[in-house]
Amino acid sequence: MANVEIYTKATCPFCHRAKALLSQKGVTYQEIPIDGDADKRDEMITRSGRTTVPQIFIDAQHIGGCDDLYALDGRAGLDPLLK
Repeated sequence: MANVEIYTKATCPFCHRAKALLSQKGVTYQEIPIDGDADKRDEMITRSGRTTVPQIFIDAQHIGGCDDLYALDGRAGLDPLLK
């Protein structure tokens, strides 16, 4: 099983959508909340080069945000990464 990490904020609707897609696929993921956590936010920005949530990593490969995740799934690229 792939190691999936997702940086999130509690109030972010895109985070909920991304987690819903992962859950629907039966994927166990590590959620890394950055609400009020400057160190985790800095870690996310360093790893992804982006300041928005969610930021999703599969086996340490940066996938991007919610739209990126859905686009990857739309072109059948997500399932192979999750195996």
